[in-house]
Amino acid sequence: MKKILINLLVIIGISVLLGFLFLKVYLPMYTNHGESVSVPDLSGYTYDEGVEILNRADLKYEVSLDSGFNTDLKTYAILKQIPQANAQVKTGKTIYITLNAKNPPMLKMPNLVNTHLKNVQEILANMGLERGDIVYVPDIASNVVLEQKYRGVKITEGFEVPKGARIDLVVGDGLGNQILEVPNLKGMEEVDAEFLILGSSLRVGSKHYVDTDSVGIGKILRQSPPANTKVKTGEIVDLWIAKDNF
Repeated sequence: MKKILINLLVIIGISVLLGFLFLKVYLPMYTNHGESVSVPDLSGYTYDEGVEILNRADLKYEVSLDSGFNTDLKTYAILKQIPQANAQVKTGKTIYITLNAKNPPMLKMPNLVNTHLKNVQEILANMGLERGDIVYVPDIASNVVLEQKYRGVKITEGFEVPKGARIDLVVGDGLGNQILEVPNLKGMEEVDAEFLILGSSLRVGSKHYVDTDSVGIGKILRQSPPANTKVKTGEIVDLWIAKDNF
């Protein structure tokens, strides 16, 4: 009986010793207990540079199957990482990285025709496209898009362009193609002259008030362009107006 008891105590002692060694020695070594590193910021680095940084930090990596595209970064530059930069992780932790694609994704072109120029920039930016050159042509619609082009070719809604593409715009100048004659305003009252200018699809430009005693106050002395000059719709007409010289 005594012998059995001694054997039982030995077994219990060995079990306690093994449990102590497992919890205090093996398990901490296996899990790197108490050892952590700060995840480096990999954004903008190339794939090779990122791998070297992770190796120095004693971290593993895995490339995500997903990819993104940024025109400002090199091909295969690191766009995203999980965990995020500066997170505290154990050594040997796997960092998942997303790379910049070699070829940009294709986007379906929106319809910008008849859209005011001030709204176009936001539409293009939200889609990941850039505004290119703006070419003004005679049209009564002022700053309204008449055509959208990619690499010199007119494109329509739904046409596929690469992300980051520059879209050139043909825009109306607000003048139009209609040719008309400037009315003769000399000697007219200022208010009447303005009314006639606007009624002729022209615009009132600068007003210059001149001292004179040759005509009555408030009457038109001179105009530019002169009367009967052929101009386009929306042309500006400047006026020289008599004022009181006292």
